[in-house]
Amino acid sequence: MSYRSAVQLADPVVQKKATLGEVLNGDRLNGALHVIKFREEKPWETLCEKKLKGAEVSLFRDAVRNDFYFQLYWDDLPVWGFVGKIDEQSWSLDKQGPKYFLFTHIQFDVSFNGNQIVEVSAFSDPNHVVDITDDDVELNVKFTYSIFWNETSVPYGDRMNKYSRASLLPISQRIHWFSFFNSIAIIVLLMGLLSLLFMRRLKNDLRKCSGGDEEDEKEVVWKYLHGDVFRCPQNLPLFSAVLGVGTQLLTMFCCLFLLAFLGILYPYNRGSLFTSIILIYSLTSAVSGYVSASFHCQFAEIGWERSVILSGILYLGPSFVIISILNIIAISNGTTAALPIGTIIVILLIYVFISLPLLVFGGIIGHRFRSEFQAPCATKRNPREIPPLAWFRKLPCQMFISGLLSFSAVVLELHHLYASMWGFKIFTLPSILFITFIILIILTAILSVGLTYIQLSVEDHQWWWRSVFSGGSAAIFMFGYCIYFYARSNMNGFLQLCFFVGYNACICYAFFLMLGVISFRVSLIFVRRIYDAVKSE
Repeated sequence: MSYRSAVQLADPVVQKKATLGEVLNGDRLNGALHVIKFREEKPWETLCEKKLKGAEVSLFRDAVRNDFYFQLYWDDLPVWGFVGKIDEQSWSLDKQGPKYFLFTHIQFDVSFNGNQIVEVSAFSDPNHVVDITDDDVELNVKFTYSIFWNETSVPYGDRMNKYSRASLLPISQRIHWFSFFNSIAIIVLLMGLLSLLFMRRLKNDLRKCSGGDEEDEKEVVWKYLHGDVFRCPQNLPLFSAVLGVGTQLLTMFCCLFLLAFLGILYPYNRGSLFTSIILIYSLTSAVSGYVSASFHCQFAEIGWERSVILSGILYLGPSFVIISILNIIAISNGTTAALPIGTIIVILLIYVFISLPLLVFGGIIGHRFRSEFQAPCATKRNPREIPPLAWFRKLPCQMFISGLLSFSAVVLELHHLYASMWGFKIFTLPSILFITFIILIILTAILSVGLTYIQLSVEDHQWWWRSVFSGGSAAIFMFGYCIYFYARSNMNGFLQLCFFVGYNACICYAFFLMLGVISFRVSLIFVRRIYDAVKSE
């Protein structure tokens, strides 16, 4: 809740021109009325005097009850302070609840090094308050502030370090370490299981194939799928588009991590994350077009254009629908989260003049430098019939196993990430997020190899799509956990529910595509290796 918007000052309000990222983030900044000069202390200064009506008092009381706080930016440094406080010790005269007080004085403590501001903090003085428990009367409120300057030896380049301390507190460190060791334990167990069971059995299968004994060879069921296992996947254009978009999103995530490590993306850099996402996604459209077209052309020389078109709308299409619905809801509620028509036009222009040309260019390059699919074994004309499978060998069960194991390794860090995204003040270090992301990729790869081998062992050669769904199933558990997180939080209201579910749906859908591509690529390498080994034997 904005301190300025609630007070409704009579003085002219100068609205700051927002960047694209700030508009997408819902930030609408106005120039504050505090008169501040470098190293000029003000023990007591009047900001304004305001006569609050009953409706305005009620708004302030609701803000205090819901722990609203104001946020200011001073030399690009964020400053927070609570609007008021609740006194549980002194109850109102009618004994129906506690008393509510509005802070009227803010003390700013500014630290400087040389001629540069290093740190700013705001302190809402609890000794200067106004009782706003009763809204039946009008109140004359005088808002004041004070400024004190202190010299510090902290260099200017380290002034953003204090905003990372939330992730370095003892309790946060314990959470991060516990999450890390939990993930490592799951990886070790899975790798041990894969080595002891699957790899040992796979070596036995290869030994039986090379022994020349027909009875032993009959026990190696997956060997007889060599004529079908490299058959072109069903719905090739859509499958190619999934690979293209998933690779694009994975490239975008890696670029965002790189920007964070370089210090370009840092905590509370207003709108930089959304701006970076839009620009990097547009620039990496060439990756999507190239991957989708090149993979399609490995199996068919015509029809690659459809794969490129699908890759352009596979993620943006559902995301556009969700964001449009959220924007309509935001407009109907009159919130700053609603996108102005100018911002919508800018985004469309970026898509039309940057993203689409790069997508087409990548598709042309992928088609021009196409190559045939290199399979160790020739594909038979007629596909082999797949025998009936038990329920625990079908796709839903495999998705549940793969998704649950991958999700359980990152759930603690995922909780911290959700708290950072929707709590606005907690921050997770990019290095911790990157390690968690790598752990998730490793788990997805391990489970993909194991489940693909199990599938081939029961004479099921349609592993292409199944590897994508099994790998991406962790995103389904992530979305389910976001619903659980919302139910356990203090968030409420239809507007907040829609935005929470809508944005998390877009994020989880992106993870589904990325993890699905990783799972397929690892499975393809595994299948090629084992059938190439059989061929050499």
